[in-house]
Amino acid sequence: MLPAIVVENLPRLVRAIKLLPGDPREEAALNLADELTGITAMVAEKFTNERTADGIQKALYLTVGGVSLGLEQAVTHEGDQAALDFLVEHGAEHAFQVGFRLIKELSQLPEDALVGEYDQDPVYLQRRLRELFIDICQADPNQNWAGYEKYAVQLQQRKEVQAVVRLASWLRRHHDNGPVSDSDLNAEGVIALAIIFAIEGGGRIIARTGQKEFERFVRSVRKNKPDFEEGWAALVAKVPVQHHPVLLDRIESYRRSCTVVHKILTRASMKSLFEDLENYAGSELDADYS
Repeated sequence: MLPAIVVENLPRLVRAIKLLPGDPREEAALNLADELTGITAMVAEKFTNERTADGIQKALYLTVGGVSLGLEQAVTHEGDQAALDFLVEHGAEHAFQVGFRLIKELSQLPEDALVGEYDQDPVYLQRRLRELFIDICQADPNQNWAGYEKYAVQLQQRKEVQAVVRLASWLRRHHDNGPVSDSDLNAEGVIALAIIFAIEGGGRIIARTGQKEFERFVRSVRKNKPDFEEGWAALVAKVPVQHHPVLLDRIESYRRSCTVVHKILTRASMKSLFEDLENYAGSELDADYS
């Protein structure tokens, strides 16, 4: 068996620095060294420990990753010479600021569809920023680094979560019985309720419910046997187009596999149906009675 081919992928900053010996610009190397020293000292003071050798080393690794992340963003489709030109013309500090801004913006996006009041707490936000910065930007100058790829994957994932949260927030604001304003949000639960209750027809938007209302809903569906597809179409028609991709994806999923939808016209008991609903809606259900 042939050995796997390992492609070297050192941090972008390191690859750019390797071109310095052939660069004709005077004092480019000295200026870059001074800037990197200053950035490392700042990172050690704010994020690691400026009083220990280990803290300084970690700060150096974070500096390498932070500058490299900024360079990857600034000259994504260009070569290492373009990265060196950027450093000489704009400075390593500017590249680091670009990279750190990417991390800060990423930290402000939701990680999952369960959003709590603490998610906006300044202390929590600062801790989340620090953890992301260390996770993505720690880069040993002598080893391969995939920080930018990791950043891109997390950015895509968090944007998808953000789209889910935004749809759920819109549904809450347009809840049929008045806006739902709880600080805690189970975004998938809100969307589940809206899709399940939409099968009744009439275009009502349900983002919060309880057992009494659910029992009324089940009796209505069993009596009138509405066209589920018409109900979903009415829901889609009410929701702004920017939320359609998430909504249509969830409708398709619930059309295929939602046990509440599949069992509601059967002889399934009300207790069984409500237990199924709890699995989808979770904390978005009001506890009106047992």
